[in-house]
Amino acid sequence: MKNRPADPPAPLKRALTTPLLYFFILGDVLGAGVYVLVGQIAAESGGAVWAPLLAALCLALLTAASYAELVTKYPRAGGASHYATLACGPFFGFLAGFCMLAAGVVSVAALARGFGGDYLSEFVSLPVVLVTVVFLTALALLNARGISESTRANVVATVIEVGGLLVVIALGAWIVLRGDGDTGRLTELGTPAKGPVAALLGGAVLAYYSFVGFETSVNVAEETRDPRRSYPRALFGALLTAGAVYALVGVAATVAVPTATLTESSGPLLEVVRAAGGVPTELFGAIALVAVANGALLTGIMSSRLAYGMARDGLLPAFLTKVLPGRRTPRAAIAATTALSLLLALTGDVSTLASTLVLLLLVVFLLVNTSLLVLRRDRVPRDHFRAPTLVPVLGALSCVVLATRIDRDVWLRGLLVLAVGAGLGAVAAVRSRRTP
Repeated sequence: MKNRPADPPAPLKRALTTPLLYFFILGDVLGAGVYVLVGQIAAESGGAVWAPLLAALCLALLTAASYAELVTKYPRAGGASHYATLACGPFFGFLAGFCMLAAGVVSVAALARGFGGDYLSEFVSLPVVLVTVVFLTALALLNARGISESTRANVVATVIEVGGLLVVIALGAWIVLRGDGDTGRLTELGTPAKGPVAALLGGAVLAYYSFVGFETSVNVAEETRDPRRSYPRALFGALLTAGAVYALVGVAATVAVPTATLTESSGPLLEVVRAAGGVPTELFGAIALVAVANGALLTGIMSSRLAYGMARDGLLPAFLTKVLPGRRTPRAAIAATTALSLLLALTGDVSTLASTLVLLLLVVFLLVNTSLLVLRRDRVPRDHFRAPTLVPVLGALSCVVLATRIDRDVWLRGLLVLAVGAGLGAVAAVRSRRTP
């Protein structure tokens, strides 16, 4: 294959440094999910919550390595959609982008509804519709103002999120030191219905949701000052940091709270706070609101940059490539993705799509890993990160294994979304062939 010519100058402003990108990824991974998922993971895997969390980290690192190579090789907005288009053509490119957009838009809508729900009612009672409109409008304005402003707000929010998790870890240690913890539960892997291996994989599916978010950073690679050096460092650093924090949170929850209590609680980390005493439970209401808002902001940034990149590749309408003068942020893509999230949030019809988010992302990750293998034949006039060939192979296999652990009902809903994406992808492929 002939050498690909150098990309034209990027129209988006290169403003992200390595620390800002690190906090961007860390803030997106350390989202609201960890505050509610610990109990569900315990129900699937037994007392050893830390084990599926570490297993999920290892699986996520496989696909992350594939992303690191592709991002440094092709540092453009568009992410998985762009890579699948290069490797397999516009149909698969559109399918990858459609799955990411569907997951992103639904995620923002669900987080907006969550922000106006029980967490906010701990402090003030307002109509959910009003909160949703104001919340999404504010996020869109911050997104449009600029990537630097958005990611600096993310740094503050990430520090708060991590601080809350560190409090849980410290309280777990305090419970053990005063003799009230049960370290024996740390080795309890398995349930009455599942053996250790099945329990580990079942818990890993839920834990995997805690690590997704790193893929959103692909869509700001074009706004990173030196993606070849910055992206791998920020990506692996953020994932390893998140993995360490999650594992310690899992250990703290396991030793501090009986497994049955964790599985029955909708706020499992609050059970750790209650068991330790001395820390107001309202504190975690505030931290959860910050986590939800931060996750929605970063997912909104991803969705708008993905729509922009797909439009530039000819897979979505061209008007989505319009940017704000001066700010050089994708204003049309921000407006369109926010409007779709607002529509879903106001109608409340998001539960059927929200449950398919992990499945949709597994489809995307499968396409990314296979695209990397295809694009190994391509040559670009720049140095880039290179993962061992076995890594994308194992990454693709991990997606298949995790998909087999997803419930049948979720598969049925996911197949409906994939069918819509496949239909639209076929139209996009026909149009691309007709375009000179």
